[in-house]
Amino acid sequence: MKTEFSVRTTKREEMVDITSSVQRAVRESGVSSGFAIVYVPHTTCGVTINENADPSVRHDILLGLDHMVPQLAGFTHAEGNSPAHIKSSLVGCSLQVLVDGGSLVLGTWQGIFLCEFDGPRTRRVIVKVVPD
Repeated sequence: MKTEFSVRTTKREEMVDITSSVQRAVRESGVSSGFAIVYVPHTTCGVTINENADPSVRHDILLGLDHMVPQLAGFTHAEGNSPAHIKSSLVGCSLQVLVDGGSLVLGTWQGIFLCEFDGPRTRRVIVKVVPD
């Protein structure tokens, strides 16, 4: 089953916890065991799994990416958002999460995040839940 939802970002760069929305898609699919594919059809944002307990981790991830791909590095893309494209490629636009007992299989501290690199924007998230 495929589900889609929107995420409205509010900053140029931010990580938005979408775990509950993905879990809702899994629950509504009725799949008890299998996996969920989470996909963002954009070239300047991504999706990742990381710690959702301490918000400073999100800050540090974005800061680390900024150090790796600085905004003013002489890029030539006319829209001026080359760093967002590069960060999206580094993070990736999809991930898979196991589903067991109708729930996402995530570690104690893990959450699923939409990573905005060129906001604020409204982003689409597509979740496909595949049974075993």
